[in-house]
Amino acid sequence: MERRQEDVVLVSRRGSTAIVTMNRPGVLNVLDEAMADGLVAAFSTLAADDTVRVVILAGAGRSFMAGGDLARFHADLEGAPGTAAGLIDKFHRLMRIMKDMRAVVIAAVHGPVAGGGVGLAFACDLVVAAEGTTFLSAYTKLGTSPDGGTTWSLTRLMGPRRALEFVLFNQPLPTDKALEWGMVNRVVPKDDLMAAVDGLADRLVASATGATASVKRLIQSATQASFDEQLDREKASFVAAAGTADFREGISAFFEKRQPFFS
Repeated sequence: MERRQEDVVLVSRRGSTAIVTMNRPGVLNVLDEAMADGLVAAFSTLAADDTVRVVILAGAGRSFMAGGDLARFHADLEGAPGTAAGLIDKFHRLMRIMKDMRAVVIAAVHGPVAGGGVGLAFACDLVVAAEGTTFLSAYTKLGTSPDGGTTWSLTRLMGPRRALEFVLFNQPLPTDKALEWGMVNRVVPKDDLMAAVDGLADRLVASATGATASVKRLIQSATQASFDEQLDREKASFVAAAGTADFREGISAFFEKRQPFFS
């Protein structure tokens, strides 16, 4: 039976925060075409909505996401190249939307996170992990290489040697090591995961929208730009912000010794 996109991807709102939940708990939220389409549709809509300041990405059940739906390939091994190309095109479109959108995307991860789930988690702007979460590449065990921006993210977060070892040897990475290596921002008790993510979202919602979007854009470009290019980008961003109401409010609040109230 064909599943509808809205069944496998749930979207809810809490003020300026949107919560996107992958909803295939019976199979650890593995990615198939319906889920990929649902995620692309959800994030496309949220990216076009200026009232959305933060997006929380979570998984229902026992896992954030345990990779791709291998049953799709097993059902037609000869057609695997075409199946892979179609699914990866959708998955990579999602990654591009997430990176380009103004809103900050926070991954709330738990359980076994494997394969494409690793790429998806680390493509998010911030990652909060529940205690006991493990990250596993798993690609080379299947005779293939990563997708979902995994090599891009891991190399920048871990460094090339650790990234290569992680992908080649398929050893699960526990949360304490992920935190030590800067892979995740915070590790919290499992029962506190969503409360912790909600707290971060509330702090971001209270910040200046333009400044938050600019910081996201500048940090993303920093690993690719030269020092001179980044200096120019920082100047342009600051000067543009200096003409906004939020900047005027921030300066006024500083001298009036009060909390700023951004629009």
